[in-house]
Amino acid sequence: MALAHAVSDDRTADGITLGDLLRRVAEYLSLERQELIAAAYAFADKSHAGQLRKSGEPYVNHPLNAAYLVADLRLDAATVCAALLHDVVEDCGVPLETIEHRFGPDVAKLVDGVTKLSRIEWTEASAGVLEPKRRLYRNASPAENLRKMLLAMAEDVRVVIVKLADRLHNMRTLDALPPDRQRAIAHETMEIYAPLANRLGIWQFKWELEDLSFMYTEPEEYREIADFIAASRTAREAYVREAQAILEAELQRTGTATEVSGRPKHIYSIHRKKLKYAEQGKDISQIYDILALRVQVSTIQDCYSALGTVHHLWRPMPGTFDDYIAMPRESGYQSLHTSVMALRGQPLEIQIRTKEMHQVAEYGVAAHWRYKEGDSKDVKLDEKLAWLRQLLDWQRDVQGAEEFVESVKTDLFADRVIVYTPKGEIKDLPAGATPLDFAYRIHTDLGHRCIGAKVNGRLVALSHTLKTGDVVEIMAGKGERAPRLDWLNLNLGYIQTSNAREKVRSWFRRRDRDESIDRARELLKRELARLGITMIELDIARLFKYEAVDDFLAALGYGDVNVGSIAAKLAAAHEQPVQAAPLPAHGGAVTTPSEPAKGLRVMGVGALLTRLAACCHPVPGDDIIGYVTRTRGVTVHRANCPNIRNSDEPERMIRVDWGSGSQMYSVPVRITALDRVGLLRDIATTVSAEKINILQTYQAAQPDGTAQFLLTLETTGMSQLSRILAKLEGITGVTSASRMMEGAGAAEA
Repeated sequence: MALAHAVSDDRTADGITLGDLLRRVAEYLSLERQELIAAAYAFADKSHAGQLRKSGEPYVNHPLNAAYLVADLRLDAATVCAALLHDVVEDCGVPLETIEHRFGPDVAKLVDGVTKLSRIEWTEASAGVLEPKRRLYRNASPAENLRKMLLAMAEDVRVVIVKLADRLHNMRTLDALPPDRQRAIAHETMEIYAPLANRLGIWQFKWELEDLSFMYTEPEEYREIADFIAASRTAREAYVREAQAILEAELQRTGTATEVSGRPKHIYSIHRKKLKYAEQGKDISQIYDILALRVQVSTIQDCYSALGTVHHLWRPMPGTFDDYIAMPRESGYQSLHTSVMALRGQPLEIQIRTKEMHQVAEYGVAAHWRYKEGDSKDVKLDEKLAWLRQLLDWQRDVQGAEEFVESVKTDLFADRVIVYTPKGEIKDLPAGATPLDFAYRIHTDLGHRCIGAKVNGRLVALSHTLKTGDVVEIMAGKGERAPRLDWLNLNLGYIQTSNAREKVRSWFRRRDRDESIDRARELLKRELARLGITMIELDIARLFKYEAVDDFLAALGYGDVNVGSIAAKLAAAHEQPVQAAPLPAHGGAVTTPSEPAKGLRVMGVGALLTRLAACCHPVPGDDIIGYVTRTRGVTVHRANCPNIRNSDEPERMIRVDWGSGSQMYSVPVRITALDRVGLLRDIATTVSAEKINILQTYQAAQPDGTAQFLLTLETTGMSQLSRILAKLEGITGVTSASRMMEGAGAAEA
């Protein structure tokens, strides 16, 4: 096809034409490659003839816009063609062999990869055609789909770049779908696609996917921030222009060749800043890095010279400097970040990078195809995708798709910390990682044999949270050693990465089943005693959807079920709505459920006052029962409270249930420990770190060198109680921490 005849300037709904696409690819591709792209468009246009999107526009506009997004990243001709043709196999019944014959094996391979991803997509995400589509993925789980997507990316990352472009254009035109579909697709985009674009370093896609998703998932918050930005735009732009002129003049005076520009902050990033500032008691008007400048220089040495000039010109703000040149992010991003008190004492964020770093920052892995043709991509690309090869290694160890997704979200999509081995090797870990995570990242056997750790030369607990820049040394026992099952208890915080957790689980799976069941039965017994719960094993097993107790205990012993999740399951079970059952008559009581204060649901009575019994202090997650008093409404007790069991007036008992309200509940706790200096301080620090208030405390030293602490804690319910009891038992010297049955114990003591 002659290129001149292919160019059309008929505008799509987004204002993109074939002429726009061809002019864009002409900036970096040869005439022969441009003609191939024009032919691909003509083929797509003919194949999609008569198909409409839900907005009413011709369907071919969608692949045209996706191709333009790909061309905007300056990817090779094969990828642009694949974007144009990515739906013709799935929606038009075109054989893949036809694609290969007309456009070559590289294009056919990419189209095939994108087609497979379309078949496994877990929501009907396309703003799609009105004609029924041949969807083959309805029975696939989100977890399995994500696994397939990431493994497809390992085959050829261009497949996923096309998929990201496809999703971005669908998000731009999402208003054609009903509100419930908009929210579902936006949630999926925020959960999977935006982090994936971030991991690949494609900033252009990342920020827009986040902003568009945020607009549909939290529309009121989106409008609030958008209005705030619009209201202050004129003043902010004037301030940035003034600061830009001053900085450019100073850099020129020092002889640094540079380009200074304003850097926009996007709505979702401001939202995240707002949440962070809210924790510090600040409001949105105090977010300093809405104002930002970006400095581009020629060399790395110029980056540090420019940084010195900035800090000489304006006073740096403590704790705001990050050197991503010396320690690049996992996506390959490099830059210097600093915040300064600039003009009139107003904070200003400044990024400094070379032009090459800027290309990588904007285009991520796609930068390795820029200005390239055919198979001449950057040979360093494989180094940039080392994390993807690591993903392939991990997925072989993961038993199920759900665990795989957990691994991806925590180990690949989370924020990162950069730490060092004693020999200076860099290890990239998710934020919140511990020395055990570090040990398992180096080698599985080192993790199993880990008995202690030093961070920056100082002994630390295995649950210590690592920070960027830490030097970590693992102390390993000699010979073969076994990991500890409590390393898998999320409440204790020993392991934060799914990769390390799966390696511990794998070790326990290889152990004898009977031994695992015995070990798990003791673990369960200890947890129930700590929480003050009496419950048969079968009922607990059924909460986790196991019909056989031994199967449940084996899963608990293998580490597939976390002991720390028992309290959460109990709490969730008691939050389910219940139907009122026939109840005994109580002088004048009506038979309609009421919703009293304190989030309690009283079944079978009218609007009676309710209060929690001081003798047993029930919390959400406990089995509870109401006792109708003569003068004070309904008193709510735990079902196993001795005062209820010994009552000689069963007709006063009434059915109650935990409702949906939220409040704080006081719980008496007994701690037994070997007495030492600083023990009470450590207990108070642990409780405070969980944001739990201590209402009362009593300490008694015993002649045998032990000490008992009776605390009344204010908690949100069973899950938080389980977590704090586990952490209290982890304090050096503490032998037990458990809930007291008689709630008055602490007060009476």
